[in-house]
Amino acid sequence: MAAGKLARIGLSLRRSKDWWIVFGIGVLLGFTIFGMRGMIMASSSAAIERGMSAEIRLPGGIPESVEPVARTSHNEKPRPAVQQVEEAPLPSAPAAQPVPAGETKTDSAELAVPAKGVLDHQRVRVYLTNRKKVESVPLETYVTGVLAAEMPVDFELEALKAQAIAARTYIVKRLSSGETASERADVLDTVQHQAYLSKDELNKRWKGQEKSANLAKLKRAIDETRGFILTYKGEPIEAAFFSTSNGFTENSEEYWTQSLPYLRSVASPWDEAISPRYEAETSFSKKELLRALGLTGKAAGSKLSIKVTQRTEGNRIKEVVVNGQSFSGREVREKLGLASSHFSWKIKEDEIVFVTYGLGHGVGMSQWGANGMAQEGKLATEILMHYYTGTKVEQASKLPIRTTS
Repeated sequence: MAAGKLARIGLSLRRSKDWWIVFGIGVLLGFTIFGMRGMIMASSSAAIERGMSAEIRLPGGIPESVEPVARTSHNEKPRPAVQQVEEAPLPSAPAAQPVPAGETKTDSAELAVPAKGVLDHQRVRVYLTNRKKVESVPLETYVTGVLAAEMPVDFELEALKAQAIAARTYIVKRLSSGETASERADVLDTVQHQAYLSKDELNKRWKGQEKSANLAKLKRAIDETRGFILTYKGEPIEAAFFSTSNGFTENSEEYWTQSLPYLRSVASPWDEAISPRYEAETSFSKKELLRALGLTGKAAGSKLSIKVTQRTEGNRIKEVVVNGQSFSGREVREKLGLASSHFSWKIKEDEIVFVTYGLGHGVGMSQWGANGMAQEGKLATEILMHYYTGTKVEQASKLPIRTTS
C-alpha cells in the first residue's frame, strides 16, 4: 500500500514538474512574441517618421510643419521665411537683362562656349594701311588683333573679354550688312573701323616671357568668348566703345543723329578713380581758337565770349555759343581736337585753356569703366549689360555666305 501511495505521489510530482516546464516555456514564448511585436512597431514607427520627413522637408532642412513665422518691422513688407530654390542647368549663352544706371547684375553665368560655332570658318579681309596690302584672316584672329590694338593687355581678363565681344559684334554686324571698305577689303586697320594689329605686329610688340604671357592672356579672352556677340531683338548691335567717361556715358543721338535704344546714358563712376586720361588740358591762343572754329569778321574781332546753352544727359556740352555763333559740343571737340565734349575753360590775356573730362565720344562701353567693374569682380556679361541697355550676349546665328581669299 505504501509503495502504491509513493508511486502516485511521484506521478503527481512529475505532472506538476511538466506543468511548470510548460508554463515556463509559455511565459518565455509570450515575452519573445511581445518583444518582437514591440520592436516591429518601433521599427515601423521610425520608418514612417523618416518617410514623412522626406516628403515634407523643404530645401535648407526646415520641416514644413515647423516653418518659422516671418518677422517684419513696421517698415518692411512680410516675406516668406523659407524660399524654395529650383536648380536649372546653365544655358549655352546667358540671356542677360538690362541693368539700370549705377547698378550691376550679380548673377550672370560664365559663358559656355560650344565646341563649334557658325563663325569658325568665317574670314575677314583687313586692309593694312601702312603696308598697303590686304590680309585675310579667320574672324577670331581678327578679333584678337583688334583686342590687342584697342585695349591695354594689362587690363583685367573680364574687361578684355567684354572688349572681345564688342569687337566681334562690330565685325559680325558689318559682314552681315554687306558693308566693305573696298572691293578687296572688309575693313581698314584704323579707328575708322577698328584698330587692328596683324600677326607680324603682335609678334614684334613684346619679347620673352612678357610676350608669352600677353599672347596667352589675349588667347584666353578670345577662347572664353568665342562666337559670342551682343544682340538687340535678335540682331547684332552697333557696339560702340571709347576710352574714358566723364562719369556717364552718352545717349547715341547726343553725339550722332540716330537714337538707338541700347545706347543709353548710364553712370560710369570708375573712370575718374583709375583712368590716367580722365582729365586733360589744352591751350590755344585767341587767334588759333577763332581760326579753328572758322570765326571771321565781327565774330572774330570782338572780345572773346564763350557760353554753354545746353548740356546732354551725360553732362557733356550739347550747345555752346562762341562770340555769338552757336556750335554743338561735338563740333567744338572735333574742330579743336579736344579729348571730350565735356570741357570747361579759362580765358587769360591771349590764351584760352580748356580742361576736358573723359576721352572719346562717350557712347557705349567705357573701356576704363569696364576695367573698373572687372576690378570689383564683375563678369564680362555684367559689364556689357551695364553699358549696352537691354541687349543679350549670345552665339552668332547668321552670317552672309561668301567666299573670301
